[in-house]
Amino acid sequence: MTKKTRTAKQNENKTIEPAAENFPVVGIGASAGGLQAFEEFFSAMPADSGIAFVLITHLDPSQTSILPELIQKKTGMKVFQAVDHMTIAPNQVYIIPPNRNLAIYKGSLQLFEVDKPRGANMPIDSFLRSLAQDRGNTAIAIILSGSGTDGTLGIRAIKGEAGLVMVQDPQTAGFD
Repeated sequence: MTKKTRTAKQNENKTIEPAAENFPVVGIGASAGGLQAFEEFFSAMPADSGIAFVLITHLDPSQTSILPELIQKKTGMKVFQAVDHMTIAPNQVYIIPPNRNLAIYKGSLQLFEVDKPRGANMPIDSFLRSLAQDRGNTAIAIILSGSGTDGTLGIRAIKGEAGLVMVQDPQTAGFD
């Protein structure tokens, strides 16, 4: 049996299929002490993993976030501050803007006004629950440094869809 090889001309005419829509999406939640953990994580993550990353943090609602610029220095992936109706793609990082909640629906990021007083808002839980519903068993949750319970309901939702959950060891976290 002989193996057929394609010529350069045949390769030019080949249709390139778009990326699979069911690629893994990782929701990474962190609050106090999260910057160092984010930087270490993205310094070690290859730029061509085929995974989309969404960072959910507890940001001061009155401040402009420089987190996208800080993360961009640590990765070869494109880094964006999330905007409403932004379609996610693999090998990219999306970061929640200050004073917003974030969800994912049919592969598109949805921004919402924060309608709860500071301290009662749970942006990590909110995003992870939407991620579980949208991505099913390709949803991945990572909880990094922080305090409080934000993220616990979201990781239950991810586990309920047979997704993957990882939590930073409290011994290595800036806050626990």
